[in-house]
Amino acid sequence: MSSATLAIPQEQARSRGPALDPLTLILSLSIVLLGLVMVTSASITIAGHEGDPFAYLERQLMLVLGGVALAMLAFTIPMRRVAGAMLLLVLVPGFGHVVNGSRRWLRFAGMNFQVSEAARVLTLIYIASYAVRFESALRSGLSGLARPLALLSVMALLLLLEPDFGAATVLFVTGFGVLFLAGARLRYVLAMLLAAGGSMVLLVIFSSYRMRRMTTFLDPWADPFKSGFQLTQSLIAIGRGELFGVGLGASVQKLFYLPEAHTDFLFAVLAEELGLFGVALTLGLFLALSWRAFVIARRAYEAGQKFPSYIASGFGLWLGVQACINIGVNMGVLPTKGLTLPLMSYGRSSLIVTLAWLGLVLRVHHETVRGTRRNARETRV
Repeated sequence: MSSATLAIPQEQARSRGPALDPLTLILSLSIVLLGLVMVTSASITIAGHEGDPFAYLERQLMLVLGGVALAMLAFTIPMRRVAGAMLLLVLVPGFGHVVNGSRRWLRFAGMNFQVSEAARVLTLIYIASYAVRFESALRSGLSGLARPLALLSVMALLLLLEPDFGAATVLFVTGFGVLFLAGARLRYVLAMLLAAGGSMVLLVIFSSYRMRRMTTFLDPWADPFKSGFQLTQSLIAIGRGELFGVGLGASVQKLFYLPEAHTDFLFAVLAEELGLFGVALTLGLFLALSWRAFVIARRAYEAGQKFPSYIASGFGLWLGVQACINIGVNMGVLPTKGLTLPLMSYGRSSLIVTLAWLGLVLRVHHETVRGTRRNARETRV
C-alpha cells in the first residue's frame, strides 16, 4: 500500500475536526481579557459603593461565557442555513420587550438584549445573501441597490426613532461597504452614502437634542460642568495618561468624575491608566482582528464561497468602524454616539452579539479550509 493511500484516511480524519483559526482566537481572547481587566478597574469604585467591588467583573465574565456558548452554537451552523435561521428569528412572537418606554430590546431567557445589536447582524446577513442572489443586478447599475437601500433606510429609521443615531450610522456604513465589496459600482455607493449623510445632517439640524450634542462636541470647554462635562473629563483622563499611564487601577477620572467610565468611555480610562502604550496596543489589536476577518473573507471568496465571504467582510467592517467611532468619541474627534467599544465595554447586548458573530466568522474559516482540503484530496485521487 502506497504512502499516498495511507495519507488519505489521515487527511479525512483531520477534515472531520473543527478547523479553527488560531490567530483570530488569540486576537479575540486578548481583546476580551483586556476588556475584563479595564471593566474591573473602571467599575470597582462604583461597584464598591453598591456592596460588591467585583460585581461588574462577575457580570461581564458571565456574559463572556454566554457569548462564547453562542459563538460555539453559531460555529456549528452551516453557512448555507445561517440566513434562513437568523431571519426567521424576527418572526418568533414574544421577543419584543419595552424598557423605559422604548421598544428597543429583545427578551430572551429572562434577559434583555438591545434590538439594534441583533438587527445589524440580521440586516447584514440579508444584504450578504442579496449580493449573492442578485449579483448581476448589483453590478449592472443603480437599480440593483434599490432593495438593500430600502432595507437599510427602514432599519436606520427604526433605530433613529429609539433614538440610536450611532447604530444607524454604523449600519449604513457597514451595509454599503459590504455592497461595494460584493461588486456594486463605487460611484453609486458613494452617491447613496452622500445622500444618507445629507439626510443625517438634516436630522441633526432639525433636532435640538442632536444639535446640542454637536455644538458640545465642537467646543466642550464652553460648558465644562454641564453639557460638556463628559467629554472634558474624558479628555482630562486621556491627557493624564501620557506615555505609560498612571498605573492600572490608579485612574482619578473614574472616581465619579467620568460618567459611563465602564461602558462608552472605557477607552478614556484605559488611556489614563496605560498611557500611549496601552492605546497603541488596543488600536493594534482591533486593527489586527479586523484585518484577519478580511483575510478569512478573501480566502472564502477565492474558494467560491461568496455568501460566507460577505459575512466575514461585514464583521471586519463593523468592528473597525465601531471601534474607530468609539475611540473618536472618547478623544473628542467625533460627537457622542453612545456606542460601546466592541468586546471590551461593559454591556450585555454588544458583547454577546459580537462573540456570536465571531463564531460565524470562525465557521467561514472552517468551511473554507475543509472545502480546500476536500478539493485537494479529490484532485490527488
